[in-house]
Amino acid sequence: MVKRKVAALEKVEADLVSLQYKIRRDPQSYAQEFYDQWLSYDAQRQIFVSAPTTASLDDVKKFHDLVDLVAHVADLYPELTAPYPDHLKELLNRHHAVLNSELRGKVVGSLVLIRRKEVIDSTSLLTTLFPILISTPSKTLRTLLYGKIISDLRESNSRTTNHRLNKTIQTVLYNLVTSDRTSTKGMWATRITRELWRRQIWVDAKPCDVMKEACLSDNEKVVVGGVRFFLGGDKEREEAEDDSSDEEIDVRRVKHVGTINKKTKKRRKAMDKAISKVKKQEHKKKAPHPLNFSALHLIHDPQGFAEKLFQKHLQNTKNKFTLENKLLVLQLVTRLVGLHKLTIISLYSWFVRYLTPKQESVTSFLASLAQATHNLVPPDALEPLVIKIANEFVSEASATEVAAAGINAIREVAIRQPLCMSETLLQDLVLYQRSKDKGVVMAAKGLQSLYREVYPQLLQKKYRGKEATMGLRSGETKQRKFGEEDVGGIEGIELLEQWKEEQKTAKLAAMFAEGEGGEAKIDVDDDGFDSDEWEVGSEETDSSGGWINVSDDEDDGPATKRPRTDSDAPPLVGEDNGNAISEANRISKLATTSILTPADLLKLQELRREANVEKLLGSKTAKRKKELIQRHIDEGVTADDIEMPANIGKKSTKEERLAMAKDGKPLREEHKSTQAIRKSKKEALGKSSTNKEKARKKNFLMTIGKARAKNKRSLTDTQKSLKAHVAKAKSGGRRKNGA
Repeated sequence: MVKRKVAALEKVEADLVSLQYKIRRDPQSYAQEFYDQWLSYDAQRQIFVSAPTTASLDDVKKFHDLVDLVAHVADLYPELTAPYPDHLKELLNRHHAVLNSELRGKVVGSLVLIRRKEVIDSTSLLTTLFPILISTPSKTLRTLLYGKIISDLRESNSRTTNHRLNKTIQTVLYNLVTSDRTSTKGMWATRITRELWRRQIWVDAKPCDVMKEACLSDNEKVVVGGVRFFLGGDKEREEAEDDSSDEEIDVRRVKHVGTINKKTKKRRKAMDKAISKVKKQEHKKKAPHPLNFSALHLIHDPQGFAEKLFQKHLQNTKNKFTLENKLLVLQLVTRLVGLHKLTIISLYSWFVRYLTPKQESVTSFLASLAQATHNLVPPDALEPLVIKIANEFVSEASATEVAAAGINAIREVAIRQPLCMSETLLQDLVLYQRSKDKGVVMAAKGLQSLYREVYPQLLQKKYRGKEATMGLRSGETKQRKFGEEDVGGIEGIELLEQWKEEQKTAKLAAMFAEGEGGEAKIDVDDDGFDSDEWEVGSEETDSSGGWINVSDDEDDGPATKRPRTDSDAPPLVGEDNGNAISEANRISKLATTSILTPADLLKLQELRREANVEKLLGSKTAKRKKELIQRHIDEGVTADDIEMPANIGKKSTKEERLAMAKDGKPLREEHKSTQAIRKSKKEALGKSSTNKEKARKKNFLMTIGKARAKNKRSLTDTQKSLKAHVAKAKSGGRRKNGA
C-alpha cells in the first residue's frame, strides 16, 4: 500500500515537471492545462492554510509540487497568477513556525524565483523575509533567509547601484538598531551591513551610520559587532578583493585543452563559460577604480561619537562588559582619537589605573594609549602617564620582558608626541642600553634613535650622534613647538624643478658646443615640453633669475666652460641671504610662476617613484629612522608591537628548537638520511632500483672474474677501452641520444 502511494506521488511529480516544460515551450497551447492546475493549487492552499499542522505528508508533497509549478511559469500568465505572491507571503508570515521544513524552503525559494523573473521587486521580497529573519526561532530558516537576502541585494546591485533599494534597506536596518537598543535583533543589522561592506556593495557613509548606532547600543553582542566592523571591516574588504583578483583564467590554455580533448557539449560549455568570465575580468580592469574610503573616515562627527562611546562603555561604572570587549571598545575610541586628532582629555586620566604590570592584557592598554596620542595632545596630559609607565615597568627590580615592554610603550607614545618626555627621564631610560638583556637594549636604543631625529636637545652630547650634532650646530635641526604643523605643498615639486633646470642647462651646453651661440635667440625656458600655452604671463623673460655668460662677439668660439646656473651665481645686491627664505623661494617658484601641464605631472610622478626607490635602496639606518618617524597613522598599534623587543634574544627551549626543525618536514618514526627516504619512497611506489644499486648488492664471486680480467689488461687494451667509452658518451650512449 505504501509503495503504491509513493509510486503515485512520483508519477504526479513527473507529470507536473513534464507539464512545466511544455508550458515553457508553448504557453498558449497549454493555458487550459495550467488553469486546471491553478484551481487545484488554490483549493489545496485553502485547505492547507485552514489547518497547516494537521495536513498529511501526501498533502504536503502535492502542495509542494504545485507551488513549484506555479512559481516556474507565473511570468507567463500574469493575470491569472497575480494573487500568487500574496499567497506565499501570507503563508510564510502566518505559519512559518509550524510549516514543514521542505515546504517552507520551497515557499522561500519560490518567492526568490518570481523575484528573478521580475514578477515582484526586491523591496517586496526583502520586506517580507527580513521580519521573519529577526523573529523566527529556527536556525535553519534564519540561515536560509540570511543567504537569500544577501544574494538578492548582491544581484540587485550587480549591473548598476540600486540606490533606492539600498536606501530602503539601510533605513530598515537603522530603525532596527535604534528602536530597541537592549534587544539582540540588532545583530542581524550588523551582520548584513558587514557582509555587504565586505563585498563592496555598500561603500558610502550610510552603513557606517548604522554601525555607529550599533556601537552605542546597550546590548553587548550588538556593540561588539559594530566595533569589530570599524576595526576589521576594511581589512576584510581588501582580502576579499585580493581573493577575487586571484581567480584568473588562462584563455590560451583553455582553448588548447579544447582542441586536444574530445569535443563534447560539456567541454564546449565550460570553455564558453571560461571565456565569458575572462571578458568580465577585462571589463572590470578597464572600469574606473572605486573610491573605497575607510569606514573610520566616513563617520559623521567623530568627536561626538568617540565621546559618547567612551562615556557609555568605558567611563560608566555600571557597565558589565567583559575585559575583552572593553578592550575592543577602547581600541576603537583610541583609533578615532589618533586618526582624526580628537581631544578627549578625560581619556588619558582614565588610563592611569590600568598601567600596572599586574593588570591583565596590559600590553593592549599600552598599545591603545599609543594609538590615542597625536601631536595635538597637550604634553601635560601625557607626561604623568609616561612617568607612571617608567615607574611601574622600567626598574632594576622588574623582569626584563616588563622593562622592555615599558620602554617600547614610551617610545610609541613619544613617536607621536615627542614633547611628553622630560630630559631627566630620557637620560635615565637611555642608560638601559647597558643592560645585559638584548630586548631591553634594543628598546632603549630605539628610544635614543627616535630622539636623535625629533628632539636631540634632550639627549646628552655623547648620545646625540654625528648627524644630530651637526644639525644642531648648523641650525637645520630645530625643536618643533606644540601644535606646529608642516607647511603644505606639492610633494616632490623640488625634484621637478631641479629636473627642468638640468634640461635647460644641458640644452644650453649642447647649443654652445655646436657653435649656435652669439646673437642666436635661446629659449631658456624650453624644457622638452610644448608648454608655452600653460605658462603664466610675467614681465620678466628670465624666470629662473640665473646668470648666463653669453659673449656678444660672433667670432668667438664655443664656450669651454660650463654655463653658470642658479647655484653658481653670486647673490645680488640687496638679496636676502637667509637659507630658509632662499630655500622657500626655490621650492615654491615653479608652482607659483607656471601651471603644471599633464606632461609635467607624469614626469613628477616618475621622479617621485625614482626618489622612493632610492630611499628604499638606502642604508638600514635610514630605513629604520623612516619607519620610526613616518609611521602611518591608519595602522594601529597592537600588543605585538609592545611585546616585540621583549621576545628578541630570548633563548628557545629544546622542545621549541625540535618543533622548528620538524616544521615543514614529513613525519617519520626514526631518523633517516635523505637518500634513505628517497629509497623508501621508491619502494613504496613499486619503482625499480638503478644499475649501480644492483651492482652493490651482487655477490663478490660473481664480480671477481670481471675484476681479474680488468687487472690483466695491457696498456693498449686499457687505452682502447677508454677511447671507446669516450666516443660512446659523445655519441649519446647506447641509445644514441646525442645523434
